[in-house]
Amino acid sequence: MSTMKKAFFLSDAHLGARYIVNKREHEGKLVNFLDSIKDEAAEIYLLGDILDYWYEYKYVVPRGHVRFLGKLAELADSGVKIYWFTGNHDVWLFDYLASEVGLTVLRGSTTKEIMGSRFLLSHGDDVGYQKTSYRFTRWCFYNRVCQWLYASVHPRWTYPIATGWSQQNRVNRSIEEGNKMKEVCCSRLEEFCRNHMTQHPDVLHYVFGHIHLARQLKLDDSHTMTILGDWIEQFTYASFDGNKIDLHSFG
Repeated sequence: MSTMKKAFFLSDAHLGARYIVNKREHEGKLVNFLDSIKDEAAEIYLLGDILDYWYEYKYVVPRGHVRFLGKLAELADSGVKIYWFTGNHDVWLFDYLASEVGLTVLRGSTTKEIMGSRFLLSHGDDVGYQKTSYRFTRWCFYNRVCQWLYASVHPRWTYPIATGWSQQNRVNRSIEEGNKMKEVCCSRLEEFCRNHMTQHPDVLHYVFGHIHLARQLKLDDSHTMTILGDWIEQFTYASFDGNKIDLHSFG
């Protein structure tokens, strides 16, 4: 009896982050999840910040994450379609993973038909209201000249700066402040979806990462918004069987 195929969505694993104590165990849990869905996955969507930091030079790639990348390659070789959306931490994915692993790298919001239904997919940092300072930072991250200048600095300097910045952003924010920020971001994403669906009623499902909040909302009888949570504390993901999208927790 054949297994019903599904599409899977996850985001924000932040593999390699300084604040994760047992990095091998953390990576292993994600690898175990991918292994558990290998027989039923038709497509896998990684919606950004899968890696806490990644800068891909022309001839050199960062060390680490070999078990995770190997599992992605195994799934891709078996016929699973894998799509990796760049987030604000793994923004500098270029052609290495596409050519070596066999996945597709996507940037920004993408509207795509998945198993007969139309989705809008995004990491979540390019839709809804964002502060001017964040929009400028994001523009710098994607600007080719800025990327070229950044690449000219030796990794012994850029790596600790980038990972240290990530750690400070997490450590310096109180739990209460973080939860309040998540709720504000969720409200703004919901507002974006409601405005978008009035112009694009054919888009039935909206899926985002970025804000480390696991939540699903029915926007009306046929439209949904799903925020994927993370793979640091929540270990949540969504699945779509061609009819319904559901949010789950692994382990």
